[in-house]
Amino acid sequence: MPDEKLARALGSKVRRDIFHMLLKKEMPVHEIADKVRVSEVNASKHLKKLYDLGFLNSKTEGRERYYSIKIMEIKDLIKKYDIVAQKLGENK
Repeated sequence: MPDEKLARALGSKVRRDIFHMLLKKEMPVHEIADKVRVSEVNASKHLKKLYDLGFLNSKTEGRERYYSIKIMEIKDLIKKYDIVAQKLGENK
């Protein structure tokens, strides 16, 4: 169900942070992990979840796996979600 996919994708601040970064450019896992300050293993788990839900593209170049946004329309939804989360006090 699309509603459940969106809730799972946006339900984590780490995943929303990943979306924000990937909206700007395609990135490898290690760079994403560094920027969101989680381990590469943890970042990979979040990225796999988003990929499995259908939100991301993935490609491998050499030993690096790169991710990019598959559904660019999510940008506006993420912005609105962040506004609501901030008003609820999540981002204090």
